[in-house]
Amino acid sequence: MTGRSGGGCRGPAGPNVDHVRVLLTGGAGFIGSHVADALAAGGDEPVLLDALLPQAHSGPAPAWTERHEVVVGDVNDPATVARLLRGVDAVCHQAAVVGHGLDPSDAPLYAFNNDHGTAVLLAAMHEARIHKLVLASSMVVYGEGRYRCSEHDVVRAGPRVQESIDAGDYEPPCPHCGAALEPLLVPEDAPLDPRSTYAASKLAQEHYAAAWARQTGGSVWALRYHNVYGPRMPKDTPYAGVASLFRSALENGQAPTVLEDGNQRRDFVHVTDVARANVLALHADGTPNTLTPLNICSGEPHTVGDLATELALACDGPAPRIVGGARSADVRHVVADPTRAAQRLGFHALTTFTTGVKAFATDPLR
Repeated sequence: MTGRSGGGCRGPAGPNVDHVRVLLTGGAGFIGSHVADALAAGGDEPVLLDALLPQAHSGPAPAWTERHEVVVGDVNDPATVARLLRGVDAVCHQAAVVGHGLDPSDAPLYAFNNDHGTAVLLAAMHEARIHKLVLASSMVVYGEGRYRCSEHDVVRAGPRVQESIDAGDYEPPCPHCGAALEPLLVPEDAPLDPRSTYAASKLAQEHYAAAWARQTGGSVWALRYHNVYGPRMPKDTPYAGVASLFRSALENGQAPTVLEDGNQRRDFVHVTDVARANVLALHADGTPNTLTPLNICSGEPHTVGDLATELALACDGPAPRIVGGARSADVRHVVADPTRAAQRLGFHALTTFTTGVKAFATDPLR
């Protein structure tokens, strides 16, 4: 990677540099704004592009973006993207509609903003001869996590049927013998099986970026975020994350509602750690012609019930309400293997679950 110049990066690889100018899409959002702060703190120069979509924003650019150069515009607009790429060394693509959403009727919203927007960005990067991309991907591309059967070793979990869920049996069975499975850590080479519209759009982003890398000699770090939480999360929207939904309920004096039995396992990673992972990736030499996926996680798995309980205690609110059931796209366990991110980027999460959740009780939300 080369230093800053009028035409951006001149080739797919090269020496690392101390300071870079970065086009940061979605830069006013929850994760993007933290990436912007982390870049600026290290002497880098982020240029923020954000459409301020109502799914993530309730008004104009928030006050915490005032220290940065912010352009209100759409990544789907080729002219805007081309203009902002002038003089840029790399792109950090955070812009996306996220979350579980409403139902399949919002598929065009995800496809347009996540996938068409990514295609417009990649085309403009090709024209501008910029060869380094850090892409915000997600653990949702895995679908169910990784499992082992005592008889059949590592298997892809069978589907959860509604009759079992209604009966309170939430664990996916072995597809060969129907036996209970042991959940394992999910590595980046696990099979990909998106279960929701959002998940399908994130996997499509990876495919577009991988094709761009092969065609241009560029490099892509695809950061597969696990369950990100922390200050500036959007709230009171169906596109918000589970931590935000729990926090909103507690602020209203209500018990957080936990689906299934609360024992579904996830990896909750603090947004400041995610931001630091992006900075590390922007300064790390990627492999030319290649998309490299990395789990960005805490390495400290907890259940959704743990999150609700700890947050209720931190907010001095009512204990969680376990209600059973499951949404159609929900998966049982997804717990990440953090090894590759440690090896390739030197990334290790610094914020513990206990510290992060306690702070989240009073963190400012969007």
